[in-house]
Amino acid sequence: MTAETAVALPALVLVLTAALWAVTITGAQLRCVDAARAGARAAARGEAAEEVRTVVLRLAPEGATVSIRTGADTTRVEVVVTVSPPFRSPLPPVRLRVAAVSATEPGVLAPLSSAAQPARSPSHTGDLVAPKPADHE
Repeated sequence: MTAETAVALPALVLVLTAALWAVTITGAQLRCVDAARAGARAAARGEAAEEVRTVVLRLAPEGATVSIRTGADTTRVEVVVTVSPPFRSPLPPVRLRVAAVSATEPGVLAPLSSAAQPARSPSHTGDLVAPKPADHE
Protein backbone atom coordinates (compact mmCIF):
# COMPACT_ATOMS: atom_id res chain seq x y z
CA MET A 1 0.00 0.00 0.00
CA THR A 2 1.36 3.36 -1.00
CA ALA A 3 1.29 6.54 1.05
CA GLU A 4 -1.19 8.12 -1.35
CA THR A 5 -3.65 5.26 -0.79
CA ALA A 6 -3.20 5.49 2.98
CA VAL A 7 -4.13 9.18 2.85
CA ALA A 8 -6.92 8.86 0.27
CA LEU A 9 -8.77 5.93 1.89
CA PRO A 10 -9.83 7.76 5.10
CA ALA A 11 -10.85 10.79 3.04
CA LEU A 12 -12.96 8.55 0.79
CA VAL A 13 -14.64 6.95 3.82
CA LEU A 14 -15.38 10.41 5.25
CA VAL A 15 -16.92 11.62 1.97
CA LEU A 16 -18.98 8.43 1.64
CA THR A 17 -20.23 8.76 5.24
CA ALA A 18 -21.26 12.39 4.68
CA ALA A 19 -23.02 11.46 1.42
CA LEU A 20 -24.97 8.64 3.09
CA TRP A 21 -25.96 10.97 5.93
CA ALA A 22 -27.18 13.59 3.42
CA VAL A 23 -29.27 10.95 1.61
CA THR A 24 -30.76 9.79 4.92
CA ILE A 25 -31.73 13.35 5.89
CA THR A 26 -33.21 14.03 2.46
CA GLY A 27 -35.28 10.84 2.60
CA ALA A 28 -36.61 11.74 6.06
CA GLN A 29 -37.42 15.27 4.89
CA LEU A 30 -39.42 13.93 1.93
CA ARG A 31 -41.35 11.54 4.19
CA CYS A 32 -42.18 14.42 6.54
CA VAL A 33 -43.40 16.57 3.65
CA ASP A 34 -45.64 13.76 2.36
CA ALA A 35 -46.99 13.08 5.85
CA ALA A 36 -47.72 16.75 6.58
CA ARG A 37 -49.49 17.22 3.23
CA ALA A 38 -51.65 14.12 3.69
CA GLY A 39 -52.50 15.20 7.24
CA ALA A 40 -53.40 18.75 6.19
CA ARG A 41 -55.71 17.45 3.46
CA ALA A 42 -57.41 15.01 5.85
CA ALA A 43 -57.82 17.58 8.62
CA ALA A 44 -59.14 20.20 6.17
CA ARG A 45 -61.83 17.71 5.09
CA GLY A 46 -62.93 17.39 8.71
CA GLU A 47 -61.40 14.04 9.67
CA ALA A 48 -61.09 13.41 13.41
CA ALA A 49 -57.79 14.43 15.01
CA GLU A 50 -56.86 10.84 15.92
CA GLU A 51 -57.46 9.68 12.34
CA VAL A 52 -55.28 12.51 11.05
CA ARG A 53 -52.51 11.66 13.53
CA THR A 54 -52.68 8.00 12.49
CA VAL A 55 -52.29 8.91 8.82
CA VAL A 56 -49.41 11.29 9.50
CA LEU A 57 -47.52 8.94 11.82
CA ARG A 58 -47.88 6.07 9.35
CA LEU A 59 -46.17 8.17 6.65
CA ALA A 60 -43.64 10.06 8.80
CA PRO A 61 -40.30 8.69 10.03
CA GLU A 62 -40.28 6.85 13.34
CA GLY A 63 -40.36 9.10 16.41
CA ALA A 64 -42.18 11.99 14.71
CA THR A 65 -44.57 14.28 16.56
CA VAL A 66 -47.63 15.88 14.98
CA SER A 67 -49.35 19.21 15.62
CA ILE A 68 -52.74 19.95 14.04
CA ARG A 69 -54.32 23.42 13.95
CA THR A 70 -57.67 23.84 12.26
CA GLY A 71 -59.09 27.28 11.68
CA ALA A 72 -62.04 28.66 9.74
CA ASP A 73 -59.85 29.45 6.70
CA THR A 74 -56.83 27.15 6.86
CA THR A 75 -55.68 23.93 8.43
CA ARG A 76 -52.01 23.47 9.37
CA VAL A 77 -50.25 20.21 10.16
CA GLU A 78 -46.69 20.25 11.44
CA VAL A 79 -44.40 17.22 11.66
CA VAL A 80 -41.25 17.35 13.80
CA VAL A 81 -38.69 14.57 13.98
CA THR A 82 -35.07 14.18 15.05
CA VAL A 83 -33.08 11.99 12.66
CA SER A 84 -29.97 10.25 13.94
CA PRO A 85 -27.29 8.73 11.71
CA PRO A 86 -28.14 5.07 10.99
CA PHE A 87 -24.53 4.12 11.55
CA ARG A 88 -21.97 4.78 14.23
CA SER A 89 -20.67 8.19 13.31
CA PRO A 90 -19.49 11.48 14.81
CA LEU A 91 -22.16 13.26 12.73
CA PRO A 92 -24.82 15.03 14.82
CA PRO A 93 -28.54 14.24 14.76
CA VAL A 94 -30.67 16.63 12.71
CA ARG A 95 -34.06 18.01 13.74
CA LEU A 96 -36.53 18.37 10.88
CA ARG A 97 -39.65 20.55 11.08
CA VAL A 98 -42.11 20.47 8.18
CA ALA A 99 -45.52 22.15 7.95
CA ALA A 100 -48.29 21.92 5.37
CA VAL A 101 -51.29 24.22 5.09
CA SER A 102 -54.56 23.47 3.34
CA ALA A 103 -57.75 25.48 2.88
CA THR A 104 -60.38 24.30 5.36
CA GLU A 105 -63.46 22.95 3.61
CA PRO A 106 -66.65 24.96 4.16
CA GLY A 107 -68.71 23.66 7.07
CA VAL A 108 -65.90 21.75 8.78
CA LEU A 109 -65.91 24.05 11.80
CA ALA A 110 -69.40 24.79 13.02
CA PRO A 111 -69.64 28.43 14.20
CA LEU A 112 -69.91 28.72 17.97
CA SER A 113 -71.81 31.47 19.72
CA SER A 114 -69.72 33.66 22.00
CA ALA A 115 -71.37 32.08 25.07
CA ALA A 116 -70.64 28.53 23.84
CA GLN A 117 -66.97 29.04 22.95
CA PRO A 118 -64.59 27.00 25.10
CA ALA A 119 -62.16 28.91 27.29
CA ARG A 120 -58.57 28.59 26.09
CA SER A 121 -55.40 29.45 27.85
CA PRO A 122 -52.93 31.74 26.00
CA SER A 123 -50.57 28.78 25.59
CA HIS A 124 -53.20 26.67 23.81
CA THR A 125 -51.65 25.08 20.71
CA GLY A 126 -54.89 24.89 18.78
CA ASP A 127 -54.87 21.11 18.41
CA LEU A 128 -58.50 20.92 17.51
CA VAL A 129 -60.35 19.20 14.71
CA ALA A 130 -64.11 19.53 14.89
CA PRO A 131 -66.29 16.61 13.80
CA LYS A 132 -68.10 16.80 10.48
CA PRO A 133 -71.50 18.50 10.77
CA ALA A 134 -74.50 16.22 10.32
CA ASP A 135 -76.21 16.42 6.93
CA HIS A 136 -79.73 17.78 7.24
CA GLU A 137 -82.24 16.42 4.76
